[in-house]
Amino acid sequence: MPYLTHPVLPAGTLSRTPQPTLPTGDGLVLRPWRAEDAPAVHAAFQDPVMHQWHIRTADSEEEVRGWIAEWQQAWEHERAVQWAVADAAGEGLLGRVALREIALGDGVAEVAYWTTAAARGRGVAARATQALARWALDEIGFQRLELSHAVANEASCRVARKAGFALEGTKRSALLHPDGWHDMHLHARVRGD
Repeated sequence: MPYLTHPVLPAGTLSRTPQPTLPTGDGLVLRPWRAEDAPAVHAAFQDPVMHQWHIRTADSEEEVRGWIAEWQQAWEHERAVQWAVADAAGEGLLGRVALREIALGDGVAEVAYWTTAAARGRGVAARATQALARWALDEIGFQRLELSHAVANEASCRVARKAGFALEGTKRSALLHPDGWHDMHLHARVRGD
């Protein structure tokens, strides 16, 4: 049965070129992951704050090397794309930003991020998320980016607002964390915002 509309973004929109490095213009860079990032990622996941707001844990650097191998290959599959957030001068790892749940045909993806403990409070997550959103919406042509976080995670709500994602509502009991079901705020940014 034919569709009445055309895909917003055709298959191959991302994978036909190498994953880019995206400068934020203010001292950060979003770059593809490297195998040598494994110790820093493992250390980041030992932080109790990560355990509070994320549902994944890292038991070893070897496990993280497996994640990084998956992240490096994800660009080709166009379902989820991950970038390391680093200091542009020293390339030290400050966090991660990603597009998940990519639906090219609909022009929609979900934005996710985390920062290392040392990077918190410096605007790293908001700056990286804003740069990723500009690239995805303005350069690639996505129509809508969504961002969800636990309602109790006020810092993440500030990141979403600073990055230009409007609060659209609350998804009740939407994500199971180790401490139970969390209500989630849904934020979004659309092309032209």
